[in-house]
Amino acid sequence: MKYRIECQPGYSYLEVELDPGDSVASESGAMAWMDPTIDMETSTRGGVFSGLKRALLSGESFFQNTYTTETPGSRIALAPGPSGAIVALELKGEEIYLQKGAYLASIGDIKIDTKFDGLKGFFNEGLFILKCSGTGTLFFNAYGDIQQVQLTGQNVGQDVDDLFDDEWESSVQVPGDYTVDNGFAVAWDPSLNYRLTTGRKIRQFLFGDQIMLRFSGQGRVWVQSRSPQAFASWVHPYRRVKSKND
Repeated sequence: MKYRIECQPGYSYLEVELDPGDSVASESGAMAWMDPTIDMETSTRGGVFSGLKRALLSGESFFQNTYTTETPGSRIALAPGPSGAIVALELKGEEIYLQKGAYLASIGDIKIDTKFDGLKGFFNEGLFILKCSGTGTLFFNAYGDIQQVQLTGQNVGQDVDDLFDDEWESSVQVPGDYTVDNGFAVAWDPSLNYRLTTGRKIRQFLFGDQIMLRFSGQGRVWVQSRSPQAFASWVHPYRRVKSKND
């Protein structure tokens, strides 16, 4: 099986070439186009209870699609809802956490489940995140471009300005803790510890201070360059409001 990610990072889509015996699973509604030789099966993947958990608790689709073929070289394209980058991550019996809405597709034996994150999480103003585990290739999407930040767990409090240059890097290393706005964190390793932080004063929190997550330990965090919540707030004043006379 072959795959490639096209139109990175602005309007990415995933193209997969399937042979007999291959399969790729995706979110319902992610299929952009496919060859007529590809078959699609819709299921809850894991049973009705798993589908309900994904749909009600994490905002994912109740149904997921699995694509197969009997014809070598059959192709399918999968595209996420938001415009932005797609990350292909190889899992070898590992786990990774995703914010809701970030899962796009998977190849191999990968299980998508919902994890209750407690009050410390609050990702995207919700308490539930996605736990992806197993062996295979996981594809997740961002809004805007995405950067992998590697926390080394050393030298807490050290100035990290020298780690960044004038050019965008897809991966950087950071010693010590790392603070991310909750709308910008896309994925992270379960080896990391994190806690919710806000402004020091209640007044700051109530009148516009950000809700942030402070990561510590060793592991990776994927951070997107745009926030859906921030974009929605920016668009809101310009939306057309229907008057009573219309």
